Amino acid sequence: MTSQTTLDKTGPGDGASLTPSDPASAQGLRGHPWFTLLTVAVGVMMVALDGTIVAIANPAIQKDLDASFADVQWITNGYFLALAVSLITAGKLGDRFGHRQTFLIGVVGFAAASGAIGLSSSIAAVVAFRVLQGLFGALLMPAALGLLRATFPAEKLNMAIGIWGMVIGASTAGGPILGGVLVENVSWQSVFFINVPVGVLALVLGVMILLDHRAENAPRSFDLLGIALLSAAMFCLVWALIKAPEWGWGAGQTWAFVGASLLCFALFAFWETRVSEPLIPLTLFRSVALSAGVVLMVLMAIAFMGGLFFVTFYLQNVHGMSPIDAGLHLLPLTGMMIVGSPLAGALITKLGPRVPLAGGMAVTALAMYGMSTLERDTGSGLMSLWFALLGLGLAPVMVGATEVIVGNAPMELSGVAGGLQQAAMQIGGSLGTAVLGAVMASKVDSDLGGNWTDAGLPRLTPDQLDQASEAVQVGVPPIAPNTPEQLVGKITDVAHDTFISGMSLASLVAAGVAGVAVLVALLTKRGANAGAGAGAAHI
Repeated sequence: MTSQTTLDKTGPGDGASLTPSDPASAQGLRGHPWFTLLTVAVGVMMVALDGTIVAIANPAIQKDLDASFADVQWITNGYFLALAVSLITAGKLGDRFGHRQTFLIGVVGFAAASGAIGLSSSIAAVVAFRVLQGLFGALLMPAALGLLRATFPAEKLNMAIGIWGMVIGASTAGGPILGGVLVENVSWQSVFFINVPVGVLALVLGVMILLDHRAENAPRSFDLLGIALLSAAMFCLVWALIKAPEWGWGAGQTWAFVGASLLCFALFAFWETRVSEPLIPLTLFRSVALSAGVVLMVLMAIAFMGGLFFVTFYLQNVHGMSPIDAGLHLLPLTGMMIVGSPLAGALITKLGPRVPLAGGMAVTALAMYGMSTLERDTGSGLMSLWFALLGLGLAPVMVGATEVIVGNAPMELSGVAGGLQQAAMQIGGSLGTAVLGAVMASKVDSDLGGNWTDAGLPRLTPDQLDQASEAVQVGVPPIAPNTPEQLVGKITDVAHDTFISGMSLASLVAAGVAGVAVLVALLTKRGANAGAGAGAAHI
């Protein structure tokens, strides 16, 4: 594969000249690699933060807007659905029009949508603007990776991606902390309003600092049918994952959408071999390392996002912590990701990605196994140990898998590669929440009736048992109004014990997924095209 020259569009208007970029000679702030990293980090922080910060605000939103549980689920699902469907196409837009432009548009749109959510007075408006948030967030993420790839030389790229991964990991894990502080002390609207000043800062930095890097043979046309087929395939897949817990994994509706997704993927693959300038050249997947990196990102996200989903319920509903306390108990996870990501970048630069990635997934598997041993009365020290191990294991995977995917793609497809990386993470997160949620629901359904009877509680009708099961799946005791005081304690014990058994099984499944990922990590290798962006320039 030939090395590509990076071009900068430095002049205004149609008559702008294109000249080879030289990051080392960038004057002042504009085009400086480390300031570029700072700028994109501020932007992607908003997107990553909003993936988890809303979980803490959901109960307040539900109460204030009189929303149903299904409505509240769509606050999260709509965001992830829009992200997952749009990421690869957004990456292509960056490759075509320049990553600087798509990044800035994404920043403005994301901040504006966030402000609109804070001003919304209905759940329908909140969900609609969350979808817009996801669409604009999709522009931000691949563009950020494309800018890093084009700006940093090969010997500095892993460190840059390490810091970038640190920001995403810390923002994802730190969302519940910040969300708890804002919801308890200000309002649920402040969770979204905070993105407005952050977006303004990212916009100002972007205008001042970012340069428009483009490859010599960047795409000049759009594969519209390919975009439509891939978007339909991604939508059907993620929709099936979102709705499967409601419809049932064996339901015809679920498998109809899965089948439609597979059909669209097949048609997409066929079309990509026929079009002159495909959305995703299938030759990209001839790289075993790149393909392994995509699979690894999916598996990592299943374990991480699926596991984190239940931990917040465990801390708040079983241990009775406030949102702030729950967030603070996750600080070991956040802290290890902050510390571990740059260190992982340096280690991967020295050793290559294979050993750090396999080791990281092994530590992640151990952490998930440890989380399966948590009980109702587990102390903060033991919880912190498993959370810290999880952060330590995830850090090299966030960095290494990203470098493997982006570094093994040619420069002119850096945006598409960035979209692949983020789409893999979003699909993995949706898959983890859906599959581990199904495991939890199945375990709760099978155990709750027997546990209820064994505790000597009054018999429930099938409908009452179903309603009780839904509450127990999130750690909430199904205590009806006017329940006698002597029964409240028994119901709480049964609910929490049943929840713990479901969370334990789900954590064991996540540990098994992480174990499989160890084997996948052994197929990775250093990016063959990592130096195509900035060459060997010294920073």
